[in-house]
Amino acid sequence: MTVEQNVLQQHSQKHQQTLLNQLREVTGTTDVQLLQQALQVSNGDLAEAVAFLTEKNAKVPQQDEATYYQTAQITNDRYISVGSQADTNVIDLTGDDKDDLQRAIALSLEESSRAFRETGITDEEQAISRVLEASIAENKASLKRTHTEVWSDSPNPHDRKRLENCPVGLKNVGNTCWFSAVIQSLFNLLEFQRLVLHYSPPARMQDLPRNQKEHRNLPFMQELRRLFSLLVGSKRKYVDPSRAVEILKDAFKSSESQQQDVSEFTHKLLDWLEDAFQIKAEEDREGEKPKNPMVELFYGRFLAVGVLEGKKFENTEMFGQYPLQVNGFKDLHECLEAAMIEGEIESLHSAENSAKSGQEHWFTELPPVLTFELSRFEFNQALGRPEKIHNKLEFPSMLYMDRYMDRNRDVTRIKREEIRRLKEHLTVLQQRLERYLSYGSGPKRFPLADVLQYAMEFASSKPVCTSPVEDFDTTAPPGGTTAQAPPAASAGEQPDAAEGSGAGPQAQQRVHKPFTQSRVPPDLPMHPAPRHITDEELRVLEGCLHRWRSEVENDTRDLQASISRIHRTIELMYSDKSMMQVPYRLHAVLVHEGQANAGHYWAYIYDPHHRRWMKYNDISVTKSSWEELVRDSFGGYRNASAYCLMYIDDKKPFLIEEDFDKETGQMLNGLDKLPPDLKDYVEADNKLFEKEMEDWDALQARKLQQEKLALAAAAANVAVQPMNTEPCPTDDTAAPQQDPEYMEQQSPSGDSKHLQEETERAISKAAAEHDEKSPEVLLNTAMMTPNMQGVIMAIGKSRSVYDKGGPEAAFFKAMKVEYTRLLRLAQEDTPPERDYRLQHIIVYFIQNQAPKKILERTLLMQFADRNLGFDERCKNIMKVARAKLELVKPDEVNMEEYEMWHQDYRNFRETTVFLLIGLEMFLKKSYVEALMYLIYAYQYNRVLLAKGPYRGHNEDLIGHYRRECLLRLNEHAAALFETGEENEVNNGLSIMNELVVACIPLLLVDEMEEKDMVAVEDMRNRWCSYLGQEMEPNLQEKLTDFLPKLLDCSSEIKSFPDPPKLPSYSTLELCERYSRVMTLLTQNRTPADGR
Repeated sequence: MTVEQNVLQQHSQKHQQTLLNQLREVTGTTDVQLLQQALQVSNGDLAEAVAFLTEKNAKVPQQDEATYYQTAQITNDRYISVGSQADTNVIDLTGDDKDDLQRAIALSLEESSRAFRETGITDEEQAISRVLEASIAENKASLKRTHTEVWSDSPNPHDRKRLENCPVGLKNVGNTCWFSAVIQSLFNLLEFQRLVLHYSPPARMQDLPRNQKEHRNLPFMQELRRLFSLLVGSKRKYVDPSRAVEILKDAFKSSESQQQDVSEFTHKLLDWLEDAFQIKAEEDREGEKPKNPMVELFYGRFLAVGVLEGKKFENTEMFGQYPLQVNGFKDLHECLEAAMIEGEIESLHSAENSAKSGQEHWFTELPPVLTFELSRFEFNQALGRPEKIHNKLEFPSMLYMDRYMDRNRDVTRIKREEIRRLKEHLTVLQQRLERYLSYGSGPKRFPLADVLQYAMEFASSKPVCTSPVEDFDTTAPPGGTTAQAPPAASAGEQPDAAEGSGAGPQAQQRVHKPFTQSRVPPDLPMHPAPRHITDEELRVLEGCLHRWRSEVENDTRDLQASISRIHRTIELMYSDKSMMQVPYRLHAVLVHEGQANAGHYWAYIYDPHHRRWMKYNDISVTKSSWEELVRDSFGGYRNASAYCLMYIDDKKPFLIEEDFDKETGQMLNGLDKLPPDLKDYVEADNKLFEKEMEDWDALQARKLQQEKLALAAAAANVAVQPMNTEPCPTDDTAAPQQDPEYMEQQSPSGDSKHLQEETERAISKAAAEHDEKSPEVLLNTAMMTPNMQGVIMAIGKSRSVYDKGGPEAAFFKAMKVEYTRLLRLAQEDTPPERDYRLQHIIVYFIQNQAPKKILERTLLMQFADRNLGFDERCKNIMKVARAKLELVKPDEVNMEEYEMWHQDYRNFRETTVFLLIGLEMFLKKSYVEALMYLIYAYQYNRVLLAKGPYRGHNEDLIGHYRRECLLRLNEHAAALFETGEENEVNNGLSIMNELVVACIPLLLVDEMEEKDMVAVEDMRNRWCSYLGQEMEPNLQEKLTDFLPKLLDCSSEIKSFPDPPKLPSYSTLELCERYSRVMTLLTQNRTPADGR
């Protein structure tokens, strides 16, 4: 047999095995003979085989509905749902005419054969192309979406800059999270990475490719090399894989879109790489059989030993990804044990010629990279569609494969027989224990030891009376007293106060009102008691009950100990060193979140050099932990679970070993790992990225220079026209520990003389007017800002100092008074509705520890405000403040820092307005309008809080109402969808696409925020619940098109519309409205604990 014939035969075997695996997963049928019969009857057509097995080939739904169900049956797609178009060559199979059915099968076979002859591409490979086309189409369609749906990079390239030694992510270019998860898992296999990076195309690649496979595989291999080189040496945080996906799409042309299982995509991807290396290996061979590194890395062999209709057989088969059923098993070893034994195998070990059929699998050669496909999807025959299995399945970080090896066949069979015997004994013991723990013959059962204890308590109780109703006078009128006094209370019991209206002062008699008093009267015994029992009877009964209870407790303990010992024995059955010689360490876990028809993918990959797990979620690459992997991968928690496990041979370190320089012995990093052509390619891309950053920096420098010029012009205007100086909103402050130097200086002599004259005139005028125009009076006649009110009050309190020492002394006194007041407000613990930061910029500065000079100048600007010029005393103090401002030297106050703090305070007020309007809209149930305000309030508030805990508002509060707003919009949209009316359905889906789906990535950014994660899961589950319901075909199509957008939400943030334009509020109005809305929330708020 030639090499080409051998390769073709291997491909044929793998193709048939793949179809069997798919058919087993879709239909849930485990009978190998039945599966093979279905494939034979259908001539390899998967859809016909499914119809044969589910006995639905006699009746097919109408055309629109059929396309949906056929898609669901055939493909089990986990990442995108795309409705397929109706085929123009439709044969009616709804009747009973068998000729039509035969013609359909013949036509399918003829078309499949013709397509393979013409292109060399199988139907299975065409199905792969459809999913790739769907992804590319989704990516291109995103360019035509509304503004809220467009994926976009951050305009600041520094946000997209790779951190040192941090792995590079892959951009989701349109429902390609599956591609990212698979590629990252393979890339982090360093041996595989080396094979790809150092792959050299065959010499004839420059010529016209000989066949379709070369036309597809070689260009893809080149593009994969470039993608891997960027993952190695790029300066970008993440790179774009569009060109690799485009080549895959271009390799197959199809007019239809169809779902495809991602595990199957991984299988085909390795097939394509195998073909590419095979071409190179055949070119390089020198008279010997070529070795394909992909086969040696990912493929192993097992021996199938079995009996078929009484005849024994042994076959050696090759395998790549090994499929495992999940349903009905608790851990990976149980799955493997079940997969290694098919059918009834008793006849394998007996000499009798039995008609039973079955087989065992024994691994003869394991690949260095051992991949398990976890079949978490089964076909629901009642609904006619696949469903996801969310059951918990545990798997170890270190897997020992010795028990499944052919060389250990005899030992393993002995141990399996021993485990079977122990499990039978265990079942008997558990049944016995259950009789002790659930004793009784009725629906309610109790532990036998407790039953005996209750009987003993009953027997030893003393009767209070001879009848349970004897101590009550049933003839007494309602509200009357009892007929007789109860017996005296025992030690420690206190009689209650009399309740009856007829009770005398001496007789404290109790009245029990059975229909108006729900509690048991305190004079009744806690337990019933036997009325007739002798001391001898009681002594004998107590002795028996004590003895029986001790016997039961001892039996229970013995049974529990025996069960524990058997469990421990089974666990340690394979723990001896001879059965721990084939260790495989967990390398990667590919996780799927969602339902059978749609979902999102990411990967956990182990970093052996830093000994930690990493999470690869599209562009996001973060540190993780085994605990997080267990939570997301084992299943049983939300809708996330592992669908693919990749183990590597722990005795072959070359799989994960780094490259070293042969001359120096130093480990190669970054660009040094790349061959010359790829090094040039990455350096060119890095230069483009560096230029992008330089252009951005230049643009920002120009903007900063313009701001400096504007600031300098404003400062010059202040110096020339001090009367126009007004305080600006500011940010943080630290309390000054001493008076600033420029405030200790004496004012210029001319100004002092002028101020003295002004002071004398002000005092005379104030005396003449009897202080009728004092600052305290003016507070009641004019609406002033809180800042101005505080300044005027401080000036009022410094009146005596003004009278004795003049304006300058009064200025210092007023400054001290006002600062002391603001410091007290900053230190006060206030409720949310009274936030002094909104009233006073100084309070905001003090709480956030702003520099002393910033705080002093801000306070000084408030005393220099021109609005203080309404009486002589205030005007003179204002003039002193302005004189002090003129004494400030340019190097004493950093004006750039001063403006930065004031800008931060303006941002704080702006964030407050976003929050205020959002909460007001929320209370009015205007959730669509409220959402954008709350989204921007949360985002801006996070920026503020990044600088300090008192820079912004309560993040939990904003997050709660942002989350509640999304949940209520989700419920409203679902209600519209349920109406089934075209306009309502479209409105509901529009709300989801433009608002909810666009905002979900914002909730997924911080994965430590459990409440947001639960809310997202609630919203997804709300829509996934429709998958099991009957609905009109047009609704089903809309749902199928919408669900991938909802479920395939990576952490990449989508762009949003510009922030809503904010109204202008005065400080008093802002404080008043903020206080009102926070008061309403305090009264009406449910606990902010998420969903």
